Amino acid sequence: MHPPRRALLAALLLAATGGAHAVSVSSVEVKGLDDEMEENVRTSLSLVDAIGDELGWRRLGYMLRAADDETREALEPFGYYSPRIVVERVRNGERRVVLDTAATEGQDAADTAAATAAVVREADRDPGRARDDAQAPISVVITVEPGDPVRVRRADIAIIGDGHDDPYLSEEVDDFVPREGSVLHHPTYEASKARISRRLAERGYFDADFSARRVAVTRAEEAADIELVWTSGDRYDMGATRFTQAPHEVVDNSLLERLVYWEEGQYYHQGRLDRLRTSLNSLDYFSRVDITPRPGEAGDGRVPVDVTLTPAKRDVYSAGLSYGTDSGAGVRLGQERRYVNRRGHKALWQVDYAQNRKTLTLQYRIPAFRWLDGWYTASLQAADEQTDYIDTRRIEFVASRSGQYNRNLNLVASMHALRERWAYEYEADTDPTTPPVYRYATFTYPSLRATYVDLDDALFPRGGYSGSLLLRGGVEGAGSEASFAQFHARAHWYLGIGDSDRLILRGEYGRTETSALVDMPPSLRFYAGGDGSIRGYEWREVGPRVVDDDDDSFALGARHVFTASAEYEHYFRGGPWGIGAFVDTGSAYDGSPDLRTGVGVGLRWQTPVGPLRLDIARGLDDPDSPFTLHLNIGTSL
Repeated sequence: MHPPRRALLAALLLAATGGAHAVSVSSVEVKGLDDEMEENVRTSLSLVDAIGDELGWRRLGYMLRAADDETREALEPFGYYSPRIVVERVRNGERRVVLDTAATEGQDAADTAAATAAVVREADRDPGRARDDAQAPISVVITVEPGDPVRVRRADIAIIGDGHDDPYLSEEVDDFVPREGSVLHHPTYEASKARISRRLAERGYFDADFSARRVAVTRAEEAADIELVWTSGDRYDMGATRFTQAPHEVVDNSLLERLVYWEEGQYYHQGRLDRLRTSLNSLDYFSRVDITPRPGEAGDGRVPVDVTLTPAKRDVYSAGLSYGTDSGAGVRLGQERRYVNRRGHKALWQVDYAQNRKTLTLQYRIPAFRWLDGWYTASLQAADEQTDYIDTRRIEFVASRSGQYNRNLNLVASMHALRERWAYEYEADTDPTTPPVYRYATFTYPSLRATYVDLDDALFPRGGYSGSLLLRGGVEGAGSEASFAQFHARAHWYLGIGDSDRLILRGEYGRTETSALVDMPPSLRFYAGGDGSIRGYEWREVGPRVVDDDDDSFALGARHVFTASAEYEHYFRGGPWGIGAFVDTGSAYDGSPDLRTGVGVGLRWQTPVGPLRLDIARGLDDPDSPFTLHLNIGTSL
């Protein structure tokens, strides 16, 4: 045995036979491992828990000896069963090896006993030195060489019973990891095992259980054999669905039963219940939705399902202040009645009253379940806008039918009746007594809107895409003063990069086909500029414009629009604070596009309702303002 190790062991033995001195551990350092393995080792070490405490040498000696086993056990989940472990203690810069597993592997029991006796004799000759060592604080350094990992030599994964022929379960078995030849990574193994067990329950195999569950590790051969076999039992079917509203009913249960799209006796699948939960949540009648299958109450192989619903507050009130450069200061008030009657009808009114822009919205909705989850909606909106370049009023009635076609796609078919009056201030003369020359337009037209969302996280997406498509058009003489057809598409794409960054790409394209653009009211034209369009330019700044006597220019609206954006965000330590940089380009145009480009940077803050974005941008092509400020909250879809 090396002299430094004999000296340390002497101190430990002396303390064990009567020394009562205390010692403290100032720090424990683990070297030679990646972050994940190191964290698991540190969590397992009793030495780490004892940092700063005063310990007897007997206790410290136990902890130093236990560090070997604790480190080994902490590395086994990662597939490392034969590591070399060196434990050192450091005092006043002097390092002494306490344990080296490679150095003791060839030592037999007799050699160890002889070395121990020699150390005891040395300690008896110099007890003062051992006593001084015992009183000094020490730090511990554990150096690990993981060695070669254990790999899977054979993996026998199977499901017997009815589940054997289930194609979805067969896919889960085929995707089981770790595979043969892979490192035996225990967290991955446990996750795969739990996933198959969960899928068995999701697909109605409630009696499934293990008939074999074994992982055999042969250290000498660095090999592991996995045997996992489930007995699925019979597959259950869907039973009765029972609705309970507590503490009181707010809508008829017969209305909710229309959302149950399956028939009793069809095979059980958790996805059916998930879709029902989504449909119930989208109704917004309830503050809580609990859906529980009851396999213990199954009869004839049919599992009843209990749906417990907690009603939400009947009325939702909203109030707030607003300010816009064009609209001025204002106030917003609104009320929504979640359920008007037991048939589940909804009603809403909302007023946005500002100095230069006023809007009143009335809406009534009736649930529609016979075709798709959705609503029949009738809405009436009146708007009055009087700014320094336009005086316009409009009233629009919309009747629509919305439906959730699938989990990603929502469709809305509408019929619009629009009456609009407008006059541009630049066309007025200087005589205040002369009334404005108003233009009037009446348009009745159908529209179809499709919205597609496939994102990994609706509040803060790091993967996926979303988009919308709008088609609308009218025919002269059939309720419209001009024939027109419009196409308008938007798309967003999100890409997570590393743990803290993401790339956002955005595009927009709109096109109008008409021979009478001058007859099209401002609300049916395209504009560009501002937040969500081209930052670095004011709202509606980009596109065909007119100049008044004061050399101020104003947007008229255009036939077509095109915008594109690329934005890169970085979040510090994964959030919630971050920064972004972006470039936007595009134009609203009648003939050929005259592109305008803006660049900028911004601050990002992740909030419970989505990211808050504060941007400062600069237009590169003669903007009205040298810089623009943009504030936005929530995810743009």
